[in-house]
Amino acid sequence: MMVIIGSSVILHYIKNLIIFIILFKLPKEYKMKVLLSWLGRTDLDQMKLDKPASIATLALRGPMLDSIVILASTWDDEWFDYKDWLKRKLACAGRSKTSVEIKRVRLTSPIDYLSITKVMQKQLSGASSDATQVYINLTSGTPAMTVVSVLLGKGNAKCQFVQTSPQGEINNVDIPVDFASEYAKSSSTAISQLVSKHPKNEGAFSSITAKSAVMQETVKKAQRLAYSDLPALLLGESGTGKEVLAKSIHQASLRQQKPFKAVNCGALPENLVDSILFGHRKGAFTGAVRDHEGLFEQANGGTLFLDEVGELPLVVQVKLLRALQQQEITRVGDTATRTVDVRIIAATHRDLFRMVSDETFREDLFYRLAVGVITLPPLRQRPEDIPDIITTFMADINQQMETHPLFESKNISDAAINFTISHCWPGNIRELWNTLNRATLWSENKVLSRTDIEAATLSLGNIPSVEDKFRIPGDLQQYIDNIKKDAIISAMDFACGNKSKAAKSLGLKNHQTLNNWLKTYDLDA
Repeated sequence: MMVIIGSSVILHYIKNLIIFIILFKLPKEYKMKVLLSWLGRTDLDQMKLDKPASIATLALRGPMLDSIVILASTWDDEWFDYKDWLKRKLACAGRSKTSVEIKRVRLTSPIDYLSITKVMQKQLSGASSDATQVYINLTSGTPAMTVVSVLLGKGNAKCQFVQTSPQGEINNVDIPVDFASEYAKSSSTAISQLVSKHPKNEGAFSSITAKSAVMQETVKKAQRLAYSDLPALLLGESGTGKEVLAKSIHQASLRQQKPFKAVNCGALPENLVDSILFGHRKGAFTGAVRDHEGLFEQANGGTLFLDEVGELPLVVQVKLLRALQQQEITRVGDTATRTVDVRIIAATHRDLFRMVSDETFREDLFYRLAVGVITLPPLRQRPEDIPDIITTFMADINQQMETHPLFESKNISDAAINFTISHCWPGNIRELWNTLNRATLWSENKVLSRTDIEAATLSLGNIPSVEDKFRIPGDLQQYIDNIKKDAIISAMDFACGNKSKAAKSLGLKNHQTLNNWLKTYDLDA
């Protein structure tokens, strides 16, 4: 009996000892802290002066870190020096256990949101799986990198945003916005408004010819965009009808009863841009004899169309951005701000993506404008629309020329229409309109022939000079080959790479001959 009791006591003692060890003696789960940051140019420049910038400030003066992960896509020739310098600084600060890693990442550009998002999703997922606390640095990197960091970090419970000031202060950043609930709320409001205030846009787009599939899709996008109140950016070559589409969007929107104002930014005198857009006070400059409302105030409640927005000077782009973000403008010579409610539709034929990369167009303004983006197709991509466009134009031209003493109402032949369909029209609809006007003015026939239209066509680069007219070609075979080569290139452009169609436009019986020509003139690529 004594032996049994002794065994029970021993077992009870061992059990309690195990529980005690588990609860009190074993180390608790270690909280691993990681700093995730993009590498900034300032970080490298300050390192050369042996001064800490944002990353080093957080590493040396912030919370004790287990790991620092730095994302970089450029300046790789300076990475080793920076990493070595930062580790020395950490050792001097008694933080030698903190590991430092610079990771190479691939980005299309430092402002490309898609590639930045892919990289940040992967790196944030990896850091979160290993750590209990992830600090995200918002100071280093481009604005696009900061935006993506905030959007992704807000959905991760382990993330804490931090930033530094030029004076070396460290701040924890709390962004008091629940993106999910805000999106749901704004979507609900938008749907309610669409149901209760659905605009009647029948006829708003009736002035736009859209028999071709590509133009039907463009109009469909424009109709959807008209229902919203979002900023719009219309892209396309000169003469494709961007202003016509902008007016249609306005007429189909809830702002249709309010003003529509249009301005060509490329035609604004540099010293008067501010005054024209934002207005001025009397006496603000020489010639300002009275107060003047700018276009923003004139379009209040309605739509302001900024054609060729890429031509705006950088200093005006800053003010335009403020007007869009704050819905406020300040007249030249005034200190008071004025609230405006204007929908912006901007347009350009320039490559804004390249301009943003070249820093000739502000990145933040670009993304503010590029919400509803529509690209208008050139006329050569919508040949099915040309006959109807010509019918409309000829009716307008006949009506306008009724007062001309020598004018008779004119029609256009099928051969002439076929020529317009096959022509490239680098100036698009505007060039077609001008060509029909010239042909109508100069032709003495009641029906415009193909010859009349060809004679009236003045495509850029096809107008011979006096010197060219009498130029002796020299090497005749080379001269013929050059003409042939240009014709092949034009045919392939017209046919959008379709060899059968290109061969037909050149009068060839089959595309095999065209294939041989492409190889002969090294154009098959």
